[in-house]
Order: sequence, then structure tokens, then C-alpha cells
Amino acid sequence: MRKEYNKLVRDRIPEIICQDGRQCGVEVMPEDEYVQGLKDKLVEEAQEAAAARTEDMVKELADLYEVVDALMAACRIDRQVVLAKQEERRQSRGGFDQRLRLLWTD
Repeated sequence: MRKEYNKLVRDRIPEIICQDGRQCGVEVMPEDEYVQGLKDKLVEEAQEAAAARTEDMVKELADLYEVVDALMAACRIDRQVVLAKQEERRQSRGGFDQRLRLLWTD
């Protein structure tokens, strides 16, 4: 029974599907659709990480990092620029070390 996906997948997924004795259809996405596909995949992987059990967290975070790396490459963003911005924002807004929950504001 055919199941429609129409989403970005990792490079080896078609090979894995065929090795499992199944067939699939694939096409190369144009650049703009690829970037949007990465953004969609970013949300998908973030949701999976948010729902993950502790013992699955490393795998889910690795998947999330894979998408972040691909998105940075597609947008020609240097990792060091992102890390510098992260540090800048940590200095100006803080991190999450204090585990603060905002209850209300006036």
C-alpha cells in the first residue's frame, strides 16, 4: 500500500527502503524548497527531542544537530558566527542554569 510523504529525508533513506525490499520515489528539491524542508525538519526533530525519554535524548539531539548543521550550510552560515551570537545572547540575556520559571509580570 502506497504511503505519501512529500518531505525531506536523510540521504540514505531511499537505499534503506530498497534494502528492506520496498520501493520508493524520490526527487531532488530545488534550493528554496530544500531550505523550507530543513526548517520543517527542524520543527519535527525539535518536537521529537521534546517528547524523548532521557535514554533517547542523545539520539534525538544528534538528529536535531544534523538538521541545524544542514540548515547552516544551506544558508551559508558559519558555525563560529552562530556560536559567537549564542555567547553574546548568553551574556546579555543569560542562560538557563538557574532553572527560572516566570510566573507573572505587571
